[in-house]
Amino acid sequence: MDHKDNLLGILKTLYKWKKAIIAACLIAGIGSSIIVLLLPVYYKASTTFVVASPDQAKPEILFSQGNLEPELFGNTNDIDRVLTISESNELIDFLIDSFQLYEHYDINPDSPKAPYYVKQVFFDLYDIKKTKRDALQLSMEDEDPEQAAAMAKAAREKIAEITQRILKQSQKKTIEAYQNDIQAKEKYLKIMGDSLSVLRDSFGIYNQDAQTEGITTQLDKAESDLAFNQAKFELLKRQSGAKRDTIRNVQARVAGLEEEVNYLRAKLKKFNNGMVPVSIVERQYFEANLSLGLVQEKLKQYETAYQSPISTLLIIEEADVPIIKSRPKRTITVLASTMVVFIFSVIGVLLFDAYKEINWREIFTDK
Repeated sequence: MDHKDNLLGILKTLYKWKKAIIAACLIAGIGSSIIVLLLPVYYKASTTFVVASPDQAKPEILFSQGNLEPELFGNTNDIDRVLTISESNELIDFLIDSFQLYEHYDINPDSPKAPYYVKQVFFDLYDIKKTKRDALQLSMEDEDPEQAAAMAKAAREKIAEITQRILKQSQKKTIEAYQNDIQAKEKYLKIMGDSLSVLRDSFGIYNQDAQTEGITTQLDKAESDLAFNQAKFELLKRQSGAKRDTIRNVQARVAGLEEEVNYLRAKLKKFNNGMVPVSIVERQYFEANLSLGLVQEKLKQYETAYQSPISTLLIIEEADVPIIKSRPKRTITVLASTMVVFIFSVIGVLLFDAYKEINWREIFTDK
């Protein structure tokens, strides 16, 4: 049996080439050690926080309307919105300007591609991800541990600021919509008020219940007095001894009462004709005034919510200054590179030994 086809043959071949394999591993180990010693040391600062629910800024919840239970933590959409903000140009440009990253990363700001290169370096050192418990962990690496912590904290605070500004902008638009609605309702209310005033002056209606009772009472009394005096007048005419002055007085009273009754009847008819349009306009005026009051109350609530500070991020872990480097992992790097060289050396030796008897020149030159 050919020893090359079994384990004993492989071990024999490796033993034969042991010096070359050991030399390759030593060179790889020493070389990788020198390389990792020359690599810059980075420190990672991390801060963990959860996204607060924007529902906390709703007036319906702030003022306990509708028995709504406030949600403390944001949902998936809220988390995705914060993740989008965390990768926005506004945040990145803020950090670049605040920490002078062109100079810090040794990039010429006058270069046409400088903005691209500085963001490329930044994103190699910056990371934000969602944990399995729906919290967000923001990490920043830098050769200076204090700068790493400062940048992580500044990034988190800027994210909170942008998130709150977006929320406030939404509230501001709602406030402006309520303000426009109030202006429109006030104009409509003025038109209704003017119309109501014209109708009241035209029909003489100012207090329907009181005026209806008053006119009806006056008309009943006038009709009763008229009937009494008419009967009295007829009786005096039939009496032979009645005085002329008495008859004339009663006749004059009857005429006056007839005028009064006609006036009151006309007034009542006019009053009745005006009751329906006046009632309609009064109801519209009342409903418009009630609607205006509700919108004004809503506006006050939104203005209060707009002026109230709302936490958009709830901090779990602050960005402390790291004391242990994050990379390079020198021992792991050296061992891994040495192991890779060892594996490839073994494979190379076995291949070389297996095909050493082949005349490769004849194969390539054979026609």
